[in-house]
Amino acid sequence: MKDRITACAIELGFDTVGFCAATPPKSLGHYTDWVANGRHGTMAYLKRQVPLKQDPRNLLPEAKTVVAVTMNYNQPNPRTPGRPHIARYALGRDYHKVLRQRLKKLGQFIEQQAPGTKWRVCVDSAPILEREYAHRAGLGWFGKNTMLIDSRRGSWFFIGILLTSLETEHDAPVTGDCGTCRKCIEACPTSAIVHEGGRWQLDARRCISYLTIEHKGEVEHDLHGWIFGCDVCQEVCPFNTERDNQPLRARTTNVRDFLERREWPSLKQLAQVSPESWDVLTRGSPVRRTGLDSLRRNAHYGLAKPRGKTQRGPNGV
Repeated sequence: MKDRITACAIELGFDTVGFCAATPPKSLGHYTDWVANGRHGTMAYLKRQVPLKQDPRNLLPEAKTVVAVTMNYNQPNPRTPGRPHIARYALGRDYHKVLRQRLKKLGQFIEQQAPGTKWRVCVDSAPILEREYAHRAGLGWFGKNTMLIDSRRGSWFFIGILLTSLETEHDAPVTGDCGTCRKCIEACPTSAIVHEGGRWQLDARRCISYLTIEHKGEVEHDLHGWIFGCDVCQEVCPFNTERDNQPLRARTTNVRDFLERREWPSLKQLAQVSPESWDVLTRGSPVRRTGLDSLRRNAHYGLAKPRGKTQRGPNGV
């Protein structure tokens, strides 16, 4: 059954597939500490989700197995003066829709193979610590930038989770580390990667992805030309480029939905885009998440003169 599920997932376009037990997450304490220290910024929903994140069976009471999958979204993303610079994951169709649709087909396949099986799809916004389960399922390890890294494929991938009542054999977690490399820490434009409590963390209050998407109102930090999201910590990661002079498998995605990029207006036009134009422009795109006012704001910042890298304070904050 595990082999059949894996084969179906690969046929559906997922790159890697892993299985682990649907038991409580071991990293919940780190997560609650992160929230308690305010590193989640104004994302109050992350605090509200803590009770649900304590156990995947809060989402599917019958859950016994977590099927974790990844899907590559990497593609070239050169900067063009005067044009919006958007993170690679948001260049094409909204990944929530793409992964959910395919995970639903995977759930239906499992139900056909084992009638009566219960399942639930979780993609990003669901209250589950998906990176931990992907790690436990053998799909990657945590880098200093807190991204999940596959030593063979890098980190340009989405994670999808399928909870199921089916019992299968489990995969072993993979090991790996960044060694002495500090490229992501040194390259982060706003010094958002901090070390506290013996581990590396991301301070959302400084992260350009958070500032361009979730944060509302004025922004104190320089956005360094980013209009939606940020890829810097991944762009400099050796696992996404090469190692020992051997290119890794950070290949370009073959998912058509991600490659069908829309044409964005210039920064000047985007800074004064009308509600009607914004609605058409962002329909079906992850960029819609930021909202009209914040998108205009980000475009204004993109037209402003860069202010340089944010300096660190005590303890990297």
